[in-house]
Amino acid sequence: MMFDAFTAILNLRPNAKFSITDGLVEWLDTEQTQPTEAEITAEISRLQAEYDSKQYARDRAEAYPSIADQLDDIYHNGVDGWKATIKAVKDTYPKETI
Repeated sequence: MMFDAFTAILNLRPNAKFSITDGLVEWLDTEQTQPTEAEITAEISRLQAEYDSKQYARDRAEAYPSIADQLDDIYHNGVDGWKATIKAVKDTYPKETI
């Protein structure tokens, strides 16, 4: 996912009134100040970094068995068997720690 000025502005100034045409921002809001280009660029970078840092969670969500399959796993293999299945996914897609 790539973030853009539109998303960054709305994140910086919720409910702001503005338009973007050909990359130019027209500020229409009389209650909030327009964010600077540097603020917008920094917010785009922050949003992208936050999104990128959660890739493991998106990968895990795809790799986990369906809830129905997990319940079947518990029924046939017990909670310990289910835990082993889940741990295998977590081990494949670990949280990245800094």
